[in-house]
Amino acid sequence: MDAQTQTELEAAAFRRLRDHLAERTDVQNIDLMNLSGFCRNCLSRWYQEAAADRDITLDKAEAREIIYGMPFDDWKAKYQTEASAEQQAKFDTTPKDH
Repeated sequence: MDAQTQTELEAAAFRRLRDHLAERTDVQNIDLMNLSGFCRNCLSRWYQEAAADRDITLDKAEAREIIYGMPFDDWKAKYQTEASAEQQAKFDTTPKDH
């Protein structure tokens, strides 16, 4: 596989992940963090860092809007729920290595 095709496939897979997470608003970021060690905010930060590597200025809010499909505050107001004591306890013991 040539490099261009690989890049295109990776981009398509990323877009599908982004879109899947946008559809699964029932899945909270804390659930993602507890299970996988990353969440929508991580993806937005990685997106922002990739832009910076290419000398593209993208602030935190812009990167989050790309990942969430709407301004972050709007997403939080519509979909974010309070973390349960169990979710928070698990989060507190989950390694934070990224």
